[in-house]
Amino acid sequence: MSEYPKVYGAIAQVMADLATHGIGKENKNAQQGYNFRGIDDIYNALARHLSNAKLCILPRVIRREVVERQTRNGAALFYVTCDVEFDFVSAEDGSKHTVAVVGEAMDSADKATNKAMSAAYKYCCLQTFCIPTKGDNDADGTTHDVQGLVDKLRKVAEYIKEGISRDDDLAVLEAWEGLTEPEMKAIWIAESKGGYFTQAEKQYIRAAKHKAYTDNALEEVAA
Repeated sequence: MSEYPKVYGAIAQVMADLATHGIGKENKNAQQGYNFRGIDDIYNALARHLSNAKLCILPRVIRREVVERQTRNGAALFYVTCDVEFDFVSAEDGSKHTVAVVGEAMDSADKATNKAMSAAYKYCCLQTFCIPTKGDNDADGTTHDVQGLVDKLRKVAEYIKEGISRDDDLAVLEAWEGLTEPEMKAIWIAESKGGYFTQAEKQYIRAAKHKAYTDNALEEVAA
């Protein structure tokens, strides 16, 4: 029987190294109020562990699609989708395993492709190595901050209202999609019950979501 490919042992080693501490959501989106793990956090956390495990990650873009759109105020916006394959290669025996992911991003200048590839790498690594978030494994260390949630929803609502006032669909959708499903439900309740949006503002959000859905559907048909 041939020797077991060392790439899988290397992947398992990196998983074990990251299992205890994970990568915390140390970055905060100042506009929308949510915490996240950025691409630099992934690079910084993985570099030493990949080196110790003698594991290389090599990207290969299989397909790239660019769609140019416009916001209601006429600004250009570029949507990029990249199908990317990452070869996880053991430097010890050359064995490899390939992971295929999709990266999506949008930008008003020339960074959409860079963002899409960063997103693909980030989620490829998070899922391949099953990287936990700091503190998620300790129930005793978790205290639900109700006031913190209220503050977050208020900030997101204010950001969405500002986007509506500027007729900026992109800003509105980005803020909305940054919420979890329970947060969406909490922020959507009627004003008379403590909600944040007027009926006109709700209608704007619905229209922006419908337009985005319709545009995506038309692109898929055209493809």
